[in-house]
Amino acid sequence: GRGRRRGLPAGARLSDRGATRRPVDATVVVPGSKSLTNRHLAIAAIAAGESTLEGALACDDCDRLVAALGRFGIAIRSEASRLVVNGGAGRVPRGAEVDLGDGGTPARFSIALATLAAGESLVDGSPRMRERPVAEGVAILRELGAGIELAAGDRLPARIRGGGLGGGAVEVGRTASSQSISAALLVAAASERGIDLRFLARPTSGSYVALTVAALRAWGVRVDVDAEADAPRRISIAPQPIAARTIAIEPDASSAVFAAAAAVIAGGSIRLPGLPLGSMQPDARFLRMLDRHGATVADDGAGGTRVASPGGVRAIEADLSDCPDAAVLAMAMAALADGPSEFTGLATLRVKESDRIEAVAAGLRGLGCLVGAGPDRVRIVPRPDASAPVSIDPRNDHRVAMAFAIVGLVRPGIAVSDRGCVAKSWPGFWDALAAIEGSRAASSPADLPPRAISRENPPR
Repeated sequence: GRGRRRGLPAGARLSDRGATRRPVDATVVVPGSKSLTNRHLAIAAIAAGESTLEGALACDDCDRLVAALGRFGIAIRSEASRLVVNGGAGRVPRGAEVDLGDGGTPARFSIALATLAAGESLVDGSPRMRERPVAEGVAILRELGAGIELAAGDRLPARIRGGGLGGGAVEVGRTASSQSISAALLVAAASERGIDLRFLARPTSGSYVALTVAALRAWGVRVDVDAEADAPRRISIAPQPIAARTIAIEPDASSAVFAAAAAVIAGGSIRLPGLPLGSMQPDARFLRMLDRHGATVADDGAGGTRVASPGGVRAIEADLSDCPDAAVLAMAMAALADGPSEFTGLATLRVKESDRIEAVAAGLRGLGCLVGAGPDRVRIVPRPDASAPVSIDPRNDHRVAMAFAIVGLVRPGIAVSDRGCVAKSWPGFWDALAAIEGSRAASSPADLPPRAISRENPPR
């Protein structure tokens, strides 16, 4: 893989000094957005000519998509913190057998790209990925003329005939994942007749569909959207060539929220350079929601974002359907709140890298919290006096590991049993966390300049 893989001991203590309430004062350089890297890789693969993705993320998910594209015959080379992609001008050179591991987004995007391949392909994933839903996206692609067979009728592996995508109009009902819709949109310009998606229900995690539309438009693709109350009723893309471009990828908002939360729970300031306050990334919405905890979230004056807080987590009620990765963090933070919190819009968390509702609920109960969980909601009653040591099993889920690690900044005795799982999205997370905690050494953080920690990307 392109990313750094650091050997870390299982069950290593996060912090035995977490009970200290000294404020943090750090600058965290978060690596590139996983969602945007995957989308721009897919578009670059079918663009005409050589495209450059500046700040592309190096992590397990993106590494696997890069490897899959290589097997499809798309030449990609890594240069420092960028990827250079030689696109297929509307086609994928050859069919291939590819394994996307735990990557839901790369697997669904690869199925769509394989419909454009000159030959048959097999797209597979890890045992967990074989449990996650892909049938809805396959159904959309089939209506657009794709020949796809799924194991047991609705699961990976998927066998794709290839040869091109006809296109046409499709009515889309409620889906378990927005990635199904995004996958079809990403290959629409390369279809014979274009595509016309007509929505019978508000898309699940519609903010990610909007992110896909914005990514396509960044490449000059004409996308017609008919929307009402921020929900698309119809998205149409005519067949059209995509020209090679240089695309700058923002820092990952889904990772940045974990760093920002350190300022909220411990007090102090976290600066996130390069991540604009108005970013369209869905989890940037959660970043802006931190003001509900008393934080000040503002432009840092240089195109980034700064979060400052006196410290402390307020009990809140929130619908988090548009920021599902950050929802994991919100639930974990509720263990430190000043009262019961309740979160809704969590249905998609059941079918992520883990059943995130159950994974987080188990960790919260280990921390002494009372947790009531339903299909798409959670109510959490904290136990502020609980301090017994607890080992958190993140169930191979990077976001669960990150969330409880951040709680460990102020709640002593937390250990994470599988630290290596963060390589899926942020291989340098533990280094960043250690530097955030180290920034507390100053007696008055305001007297010192922010400490630069982490790197834009791990070495490739």
